[in-house]
Order: sequence, then structure tokens, then C-alpha cells
Amino acid sequence: MTTHANPQADESAWPLLPEERTWGAARLTLTLATTAAATWCYLIGESVGSYLGFIKGGLALGAGCMIGMVLVLLAAGPTCVRFGIDSIAATKPQFGSRGWVVPAALQTVSIIGWNSLLIIFFAKSAVQLSVALGILELGWRNAALVPVLTVIACATIFAALRRGATGVSMVSNILVAHVFIGLWMLYLLVSRRWPELVAAHPANASPNHLWNYTTGIELGIGATLSWWPYIGAMIRMAPNGRTIVLPVMLGMAAPVPLLSLIGLAGSLVLKSSDPTEWLRIVGGPAYAIVSLTFVTAANFGTTTAGIYASAIGLRNFATLQKCTWTALLLITIAPVALVGIFIPELFFAKFGNFLALIGVAFAPLCGIQIVDYFVLRQGCIDIRAIYVDAPERPYYFWRGINPAAMIALAAGCFTYVAFLNPLSYESTTLYPYMTASLPSATAAALVYFLSSLLVIRAGRGGYLKR
Repeated sequence: MTTHANPQADESAWPLLPEERTWGAARLTLTLATTAAATWCYLIGESVGSYLGFIKGGLALGAGCMIGMVLVLLAAGPTCVRFGIDSIAATKPQFGSRGWVVPAALQTVSIIGWNSLLIIFFAKSAVQLSVALGILELGWRNAALVPVLTVIACATIFAALRRGATGVSMVSNILVAHVFIGLWMLYLLVSRRWPELVAAHPANASPNHLWNYTTGIELGIGATLSWWPYIGAMIRMAPNGRTIVLPVMLGMAAPVPLLSLIGLAGSLVLKSSDPTEWLRIVGGPAYAIVSLTFVTAANFGTTTAGIYASAIGLRNFATLQKCTWTALLLITIAPVALVGIFIPELFFAKFGNFLALIGVAFAPLCGIQIVDYFVLRQGCIDIRAIYVDAPERPYYFWRGINPAAMIALAAGCFTYVAFLNPLSYESTTLYPYMTASLPSATAAALVYFLSSLLVIRAGRGGYLKR
């Protein structure tokens, strides 16, 4: 009997069949690169530029992004690509058939925050582009257009995602050119302002040079840890693990530090991470229009992928499994639209704190998943148990919750805050030598391993008999 792929399979949270996983390495790389390359890179670069110069900041950010991406890939990658499931479904073996709502909540908050930031950035850039083209006159009333453009952007993304993962790929094919335009913008600034760039002094640099460098690495780790909610929904479309490693590291990890150099350089030389403000000074009005066009378009790829990943994650809730794809998209997009309409300035105030808070949440989550899959389960996952919430199933634990995961997550969060306060950036004496994310992930992994020994002795969780 011939099995045909379900055309709506990529709109559900069910495991994808082999014939439904059609993204090769090139298509996956293209999609991931377009997703990664957004205007958040400028804000990331600006945060690093507060503590480090251009060369040291670029090296620290690159190292941090690669470290963070490895953690995300080891945590979510094996289960997601092996069974064709999303990041949230992959947490059920650790958190339980009901406890998975905790990482689901973290995913939702993270994606809403990122997407709100990007959509508002799009709306502001679109207003500036209209002024540069002479469509609008510069004035205070232009700020009133931001909510209107936010709604238009959300409607456009909704229309693209009506086609499921195909819509994500379609947007990536159209917008991939903005990655190369971003690199051109970086070349323009570096080539014309190199002496000033080398001589620039970070505004908030600490007397402790090691602390500055470690903070640059930490910001890079936090930036790529935020890919955890996205990665499962993307790599589940690939046929096997061999297909995903290079696309993830080159397509998702590499563009972030490269394009963040734009914000890093701009903040050091011209005290602004937004190229729409400084490119007019460097290259004139024509270059400013090019950059505005780039910035206006850049966020669509990332936001589209984020909305798609969030919608797939919501499918894990029983009440939303039978919900139509259209209704699910509306539920997912609505919070982003509301933020962009009513509180558009909120997410720009403390961006560095937002990155640190992401590290607080996702670093311990990665540590838990890594030790569970590679050490405790040794790769043995019951895919049927992931989708059945019943006392006789192995991932039911105690009333659907694994206390070991909850304790470990709390221990990891506490460890992070102990090393680095994400609000004040006050740190312990060990922080410059260890970062905050790595001790957090390690502490969560260790606590989870020790706690799981009791779970295994109780015969819960479907672990291998030892």
C-alpha cells in the first residue's frame, strides 16, 4: 500500500512522516539564515558595544553565539529531527505529559517578546523609509502610524503562514537577499570609519577587562539560546540528523554575530546601533534608503518563523489540537499585535536585560534535556508516550509532572541569578571566569541527574533498567 504525505502535516504537532520531511540542507540553511538575520542583531551588537571595542566585541560575540547554538542543538536537536517533532513536544520526556506547559510558557513569552520587538522595529523603519522617499513629511504624527503598520505587518505574516511551513520557506526565498545587504552595510561602515572604530572606547566598560569580555560572550550565548523555541519547528522538516548540523551552525549561529557587528560598530562610532540613522551620515540619502528598505524587510523572515513555531507549540494543548490552522494563527499573532498597538516602546527600554532573562530560562532547560537524552535515556525515547497523557504511560511520572525537572529548572535559574543579576548586571567574583549561562546549564544538569536517580528507583519515567 502506498503512503501519501499529508499536505496539512506541517500545521500539526504530530510527528512528521519521512515523506513529509522535504527540506534538504540548502533549503534549511536558507530558512535558518533568513530567520536569524533580523534587526535584533543591531541591538545585540549595541549591548556588546557597551562593554567591548569592535574587534574584542566581535570575537566575544562570535564565541558566545557558537557556544549557545551548540547547547540548543544538543538539547532539542536529537529528538526533534529524529521524530519530526517541535521543541515543546521534545520536553515531555523530561517534564512529563503535563509538566511540559512550563517550557511551553517560556517559549510563548520569548517569542512574543522577540516578535513584538521586530514588528515594532519594522513599523518604525517603514515610517522612516516613507519620509526618506518623500511619501511622508517628518513630524510627530508619524508616530501614530506605527500601530497601523504593525497591524499591516501582522496581516501579511498571517497571510503567508496560511500555507504552513511552505509559507516560512517562501518568505525566506524572497528575503534572503537582505543578509547580503546587511554584510554590505557592515563593509561600508568599517571601510569608511576604521580609524574611529579602532579608537572608540565603550561607554560602560568595566575596569575589569575579563568581566567585559565574559559579558560579551554571555550576551552571545543568551542571543542564541533564544533559538531554542524556534529550532524544533524548523529542523523537524529535515529528513535526518546529518542534514541539520551545518545548516544550524552556519545558517542560524553565524549570521547573528556577523550582522551584530553592524550595531556594534554603529554604537561605538556614531552612538547609534540603528543603521537607518547612521547610514545617511556615512553614505548619503541614497544609502539611507537602501538601509531602510533592508531593515523594513529584514524582520519578516524572523517573525514569520517565530509565529509558526509558536503556533506549532500551541498544538500540544489538547484544547487546541482540533482548532483550525487559521484560528490558531490568529491566537498566536494577537498578543504581538496588541503589544505593537498599545505599548510599542516597552521592549526597547531594557534589551540587554531581556537577553539575560532568556539565559536564565533556557540555559537550565538545555542542560536538563542534554543530560536526559544522552546520559539517562541514552537516546531511548517512547514517541507514542509523548502524545498520550495517561497514568500507565512512562512520561506521566506523578500526575503528569516530573518533579526532578522542576527542581533542576529552579536550581539552574537560581544559579544564573547568583552569578549574574539580569536586571542590574551585578555579578559574583566567579562570573568573569565562567559566564552565567554555562554554570546555570551545568547546575540544572547535575541536579536533574541526581534527582532522576530517585525517579528511576521509583520506576517512573520509562528509563532504562540499570
